[in-house]
Amino acid sequence: MTVGIIYWSGTGNTEQMAGVLEEALKAEGVSVEVHPVSDVTVDQALQFDKLALGCPAMGDEQLEEVEFEPFYEDLKAAIGGDKPVVLFGSYSWNEGQWMEDWTDDARSAGLNLLDDGVACYEAPDDEEKKEALVDLAKLLAK
Repeated sequence: MTVGIIYWSGTGNTEQMAGVLEEALKAEGVSVEVHPVSDVTVDQALQFDKLALGCPAMGDEQLEEVEFEPFYEDLKAAIGGDKPVVLFGSYSWNEGQWMEDWTDDARSAGLNLLDDGVACYEAPDDEEKKEALVDLAKLLAK
């Protein structure tokens, strides 16, 4: 089994979250590949057994519009409901509504979400934030 972690990061916080997920998955004995969204196609993403998708809140509580959202929309149309998926990302203002909206959208599209996603205020720089990502990795490792 190989998990693909695909993310977009502007300030580095979501990239740090991807790194914590990667370490936690490896600790669970899972093969993992980490890719910025600009370096992977939808067809490549579909080759992974499970996916962790990461994107921070942008603008008015939305996904990054130039690279990540078009990738996500194409992936969502192609993935079906069998492949397990988790969502993660960071935010620096408001309350993280974008994660709730993203989760609702993914579920409405029929994605097989394993949980409600992990939203991290800024960097994953304390144990509580890291633990939420480790728990997400354990869900993926099952």
